[in-house]
Amino acid sequence: MNTYKHNILVIDDDESVTASLSLFLKQKKFAVLQANSPALALELLEQKKVDLILQDMNFSRATSGEEGLELLEKIRSLVPGIPVILMTAWGSISLAVEGMRLGASDFISKPWDDEYLLRTIKTAIGLNSDKQKLNRTRQELEQDFDFSGVIGESTPMLAVLNTVARVCKTDASILILGESGTGKEIIADAIHRNSTRNQSPIVKVNLGGITPSLFESEMFGHVKGAFTDAKQERQGRFSTADKGTLFLDEIGELDKSSQVKLLRVLQDQCFQMVGSSNNSNVDVRIISATNQNLEQMVHEDSFREDLFYRINLITIELPSLRERTSDIPLLANYHLEKVKEIYGIPKASITPAAMHWLQQQLWPGNIRQLCQMIERVLLMSGKSELEISDFSHSPQQDESSDDGKLEMEGVTLQQMEKLMIERSMQAYKGNISRVAEALGVSRAALYRRLEKHGINP
Repeated sequence: MNTYKHNILVIDDDESVTASLSLFLKQKKFAVLQANSPALALELLEQKKVDLILQDMNFSRATSGEEGLELLEKIRSLVPGIPVILMTAWGSISLAVEGMRLGASDFISKPWDDEYLLRTIKTAIGLNSDKQKLNRTRQELEQDFDFSGVIGESTPMLAVLNTVARVCKTDASILILGESGTGKEIIADAIHRNSTRNQSPIVKVNLGGITPSLFESEMFGHVKGAFTDAKQERQGRFSTADKGTLFLDEIGELDKSSQVKLLRVLQDQCFQMVGSSNNSNVDVRIISATNQNLEQMVHEDSFREDLFYRINLITIELPSLRERTSDIPLLANYHLEKVKEIYGIPKASITPAAMHWLQQQLWPGNIRQLCQMIERVLLMSGKSELEISDFSHSPQQDESSDDGKLEMEGVTLQQMEKLMIERSMQAYKGNISRVAEALGVSRAALYRRLEKHGINP
């Protein structure tokens, strides 16, 4: 009885490669077809049902890779929906990038790691089989997925959630795009929470905050004595995220030299700690995010094209708040409840007229700006019903001021900070740890602010 669920066509003119791949894939319960030439590959595709293709890019008669690219184009024409994973040596990654432009699903470098290859195959097949599941309602989605914390039922957000639902169970690398403040980290959390990796951590890295000189140490770790201040061995972010998810925020800020190092690890799934000559293997799912136009950066040669294709097997573009104004009441009330709980405010609501006013605004800072305004207005007004006048008179940044201070109806940023600390101290009965957590600062930073404002702990 045939128990094979998927048929894979392996195309390579090296018989040792096809034999090795066939043995491995059959052990993993795949049916395997072999072709040692483009002509035989096309003939098999016309005769057999194939679910995925593993295609080498270099054939002995065409070391430049032209024959491999021509074959890929013919495959895409003959069976346009089939996923194709390209195989190439590290030195020929540019060939794989050209193949991705022509419609390949993914690429791996030779020699490959068996488990990484298996995950890549399963991801490509899984994404291809789920293409039709794109139009479920929020209620239907929540029967199978945990989208708590992702607020919204608008058409643009449903499109995002349907994409998340389609890709979260795979190991696909995901690039989240969107303006600042649209909730890219929240979507990354939702992907990880609903993935098969959710028992392992999601490790978040703001790449914009890591200098080029510290990149390797931060990401790959270092051994004791690797440099002057390396007094003990330290794990990097990749090791911490092993078996889980690594969220690379602000990836557009990464300098070119660090891009090369990151690409190498994503390609080989291994790295060396600073000061060590030993390879460390890692199994991580990569989610990246940026508010920059990476395609434009590739065109300007400030972002590597091969890294771009490696991190965006799937792209999720988050809508701006002005594109989903129907979600503003949900977002506003959700954040209002959070702020009330944090500051111990028993009763507060937004009037219908004020809510309508909020929906008419442009919100260049998106959800983050909306949430900050609600928090500021609630704290400053002291009212149980927030009206249009409370929001319309809410302070904005005075761009003409020499020192860039945020002026708020005669209240400075320093005074606002003091008020927020005082209310938090009252709400949490002076519990420094809880106040620091609520305000998003360390205990040491909170003590400094208490001293600065003359507040007794």
